[in-house]
Amino acid sequence: MLKWVMVRYKVKADRAAENESYISAVFEQLKRETPHGLSYTSFKLPDGVSFMHIAGRDEAAGNPLTQLEAFKNFTADIQDRCDEPPVSVEMHEVGFYSAVAK
Repeated sequence: MLKWVMVRYKVKADRAAENESYISAVFEQLKRETPHGLSYTSFKLPDGVSFMHIAGRDEAAGNPLTQLEAFKNFTADIQDRCDEPPVSVEMHEVGFYSAVAK
């Protein structure tokens, strides 16, 4: 069973592009290393400065996301980039469906 977490925060307007760059680096590393037991997605909201991340991970597998160098770089100064700090919420899955190819 996956443990789901949603994190939402708002960055300073002049740091939004930097934040996106960090997020892109995380996804590049995920594509290269393909860690097992992880689902991860990230969104930029319409205001251009709010971001949401949703992660599902196999509790038995630990948290491979936090082991990635790119994720460590992303989170290292997140507080300095933010106008509103990250808020994390644990979610309990009721259902899941995906048939979309990227």
